[in-house]
Amino acid sequence: MAENKRQSVGARASAQGPTGGATGQGTTGAMVPLEVALSGAIGARVRISTAPVASTIEGTLFTVCPITNLVAIDTADGKQSQTGDYRIIPVSRIQSFQILSLAPSATAADGPSFADAVPPLHALDIRSLKTREANAIAKALESEARRGKGVTREAQDIFDAFSRTMPARWDGAKIIVADAVSIAAPYRVDDCRPLVAGDTAALARVRKVLEMERKKIELRNASANIGPGAAGQRKGG
Repeated sequence: MAENKRQSVGARASAQGPTGGATGQGTTGAMVPLEVALSGAIGARVRISTAPVASTIEGTLFTVCPITNLVAIDTADGKQSQTGDYRIIPVSRIQSFQILSLAPSATAADGPSFADAVPPLHALDIRSLKTREANAIAKALESEARRGKGVTREAQDIFDAFSRTMPARWDGAKIIVADAVSIAAPYRVDDCRPLVAGDTAALARVRKVLEMERKKIELRNASANIGPGAAGQRKGG
């Protein structure tokens, strides 16, 4: 019975012509399910009547969802814009609908186009996208350049520590700080060398920072080696 009612409603819906007036059920031929009739009218301006709560909604048919059996109507003033005022209506509550005007693509001589989309599709800002792409690539390359090749975790930690306060780069396995001092493996204070002879100020600064960072690393390593079990044994003893 429900299906027969739906078929009947579909027939009444399809009997409303593009001008909004009823054409007469006898001229429609086979009855069309309401969902099918609505799907064929996406993009058109329609007037929908609902029941059992009687109401009339007029607007652009935005979409018909066959899964949820819902339709979306843009009840804005009909101008094609990015924003709209959408109403969601269950198909089961639709008593009838009229097509007031066809979708733009349906009347265009050369068929559908992006300009007819609802909401409209705007041209991509290619320049902006290329800039974002270039920035992303530059960032990835910079991140890769900050990773030492074939160095220990300790060496990478020392490099990262210097990078937070002054320019640093890799020269093979050597760390170059501020283009003034190189630090060779195993990255102790005595392994620092000035790139310019006599630049004692830069050498002293880098050695001081390196000494502090190595102490931090030693403390972290010591804390990591003292696990919960060792701490418990020491407390129990």
